[in-house]
Amino acid sequence: MRTLVILGPTGSGKTSVSIEIAKAIGGEIISADSRAIYKGMDIGTAKPTLEEMQSIPHYGIDLVEPGDRFTVADWKEYARNKIKDIKTRGKVPMIVGGTGLYIDALIYD
Repeated sequence: MRTLVILGPTGSGKTSVSIEIAKAIGGEIISADSRAIYKGMDIGTAKPTLEEMQSIPHYGIDLVEPGDRFTVADWKEYARNKIKDIKTRGKVPMIVGGTGLYIDALIYD
């Protein structure tokens, strides 16, 4: 089973497109946004609301407190673990976000 990646700038429609695709293919979304990982930083990050998530599982949002260290290596390990977990449940992992460094680290190691 493959992992789907949707990459683009903030405000380009990734959230709505990824949710529609997730509904159609049984996907679960892992955020690849280097700012969405921080709790309480909702303004300017375009984090999806509970309503926008539409019961599609989302991961990688609100992981750490602002000021806590969380590196690209930390995110890569987190994402790899989530991908394995999602696949074991027969779902399609979807990496969605605008932080190219995160996605490059995951894809190209």
